[in-house]
Amino acid sequence: MTESAKRMVYFSMVAAGLVALMAIGDLATGFPFSGALTKTMDIVFLVCAALLGYLCWHVLKDAK
Repeated sequence: MTESAKRMVYFSMVAAGLVALMAIGDLATGFPFSGALTKTMDIVFLVCAALLGYLCWHVLKDAK
């Protein structure tokens, strides 16, 4: 795997982590988002962030 591809995978892992942190923060405090479907969307965001994190981990594991 090239160095630029590894960087892209690491960036994707960081993005997944940030999305997960924001979703957890929103579930816990209601900040920074609010609305009728916020809890549902936060759960969807958490699932997507977990899936992206797993896929990135799997790609890095296979690249070695």
